[in-house]
Amino acid sequence: MTDRTPPSTRFGGLHVAVIMDGNGRWARARGLPRVAGHRAGAEAVRRTVEAAANQGIGTLTLFAFSSDNWLRPRAEVDTLMQLFYEYLLGPEIGRAVENGIRVAVIGRRDRLSPALVEAIEAAEQATRAGRRMLVRLAVDYSARDAILAAAARVNGGGKLGREQFARLMAEATHADSLPEVDLLIRTGGEQRLSDFLLWECAYAELHFTRTLWPDFGAAHLEEALADYQRRERRFGRVPEAAASIA
Repeated sequence: MTDRTPPSTRFGGLHVAVIMDGNGRWARARGLPRVAGHRAGAEAVRRTVEAAANQGIGTLTLFAFSSDNWLRPRAEVDTLMQLFYEYLLGPEIGRAVENGIRVAVIGRRDRLSPALVEAIEAAEQATRAGRRMLVRLAVDYSARDAILAAAARVNGGGKLGREQFARLMAEATHADSLPEVDLLIRTGGEQRLSDFLLWECAYAELHFTRTLWPDFGAAHLEEALADYQRRERRFGRVPEAAASIA
């Protein structure tokens, strides 16, 4: 049976989402092929997961491959898929089990290879007992497609609340639930959401850094968290009322 307990109740702490941008530019600046940037980016994933666990972050969602990324050159797509496969079958999953970290993959699976889907399911099963932190990898993910898929599941045209619709969206992306994002980080200097967690980021604080993803590490995460702590989150309320629910 699928565990439908919301991650926010299982995993204490913030939900931090990251758009990992800049791998190609990092490689180009060094005269290397783009695939070298993606491999360096995989190392940044390992550093960031470790740093996030040490910072007490409850949920970390990483935008690994968007649905629009299928339009990239075939060789680059194949390299990215191989990196996902290696990550899911590599020592990172064993370390996740040892450190109480649960790994989940959100997004479509019907366009992934059977071998990759099998690796995803194996990693999710192996880490399912983890309660220290939830790491979600968004692969073949599109927030707009998730919203459309959820809308297509609505029957009868009756009134539907936000929670019910969110459950439909979660089902459309193989997620247990849709935890609201507290802090969204985008590396690489761009300042846009790129179809990532649009529903969950309704009240997210946004942090943009010019640091390219392969150079991102614990110090950059700490800087983003410090920036977040300085923000005043209102959720549509006046400051006094917002402070009462913080």
